Amino acid sequence: MKPKIVFLDEYSLAGRDLSAVKALGDYTGYDMTAPDEVAVRCADAEIVVTNKVRLDAAMIAQLPHLRLICVAATGVNNIDLDAAAEHGVEVRNAAGYSTHSVAETTLGAAIALLRESVYYDEFFKSGRYARSPRLFCFDRPIRQLHGRRWGVIGLGAIGREVARLAAAFGCEVSYHSTSGVAREEAYPALPLDELLAWADVVSIHCPLNAHTRGLIGAEQLRRMKPSALLVNVARGGIVDEAALAEALDDGRIAGAALDVFSSEPVKADNPLLALRDPYRLLASPHNAWATGEAIDTLVRCVARNIEAYLKK
Repeated sequence: MKPKIVFLDEYSLAGRDLSAVKALGDYTGYDMTAPDEVAVRCADAEIVVTNKVRLDAAMIAQLPHLRLICVAATGVNNIDLDAAAEHGVEVRNAAGYSTHSVAETTLGAAIALLRESVYYDEFFKSGRYARSPRLFCFDRPIRQLHGRRWGVIGLGAIGREVARLAAAFGCEVSYHSTSGVAREEAYPALPLDELLAWADVVSIHCPLNAHTRGLIGAEQLRRMKPSALLVNVARGGIVDEAALAEALDDGRIAGAALDVFSSEPVKADNPLLALRDPYRLLASPHNAWATGEAIDTLVRCVARNIEAYLKK
């Protein structure tokens, strides 16, 4: 008999083709699943696929048939790994599928902030340019990326690709390792405080854990240059959002680009929604990873993880 496979949040893969996963078992997919629906929907499932739906210890204990959790993402923060191991449940994630997508987003965000792309796009589309007597508009000064110092926090696969791209654009690159592991790299390593003071652009690519939660707070933001940019495409809890909003409002840093937030979707009272100068912030709803090409690679990763389990 084919294993029963349940995908709890299909919407997270943007309607891409899931036939490679569906072919591996008796498949049921749900667009979204609320916490109180998980137990019923997974009652007979041997394999559960989830992107962001939580499977905590209490839930795993209610699923006696469960043998494999496939996380349709890289991070496994939504799974109680200890409980899974205790109940003999394998947990497999999808690594490396979004490296190019997230790295491209990182570079694009920095360039958009340096060029004030959102402001000038709005200047055009609002009709202000059509009403202007001047050929050029210099309302907000623009800067180039070439020749700037780029600091990478977390030199894993994505951080390394960002470093490569930044160097190709003519940046001087250094990095900080949040794990403290010393490796031979093409770029010099710096302590965090030195990196923040040195860099013109700081991008974050490290995992969220006990060591990195709140890594960038008010004290760290004060160490950055007033002209510097901060880009976070890793996890929201790494940056103190209230401290960042204050730093942007006070002009302690020039701008920030965020694709991740401490609460997703963001809450209505998030201070980043009330900036005095909203053009200092470029924000997106946690989709830096979600190019069609990256999602197709992710689906293949999930299928391979299920195939590897079935071969055992």
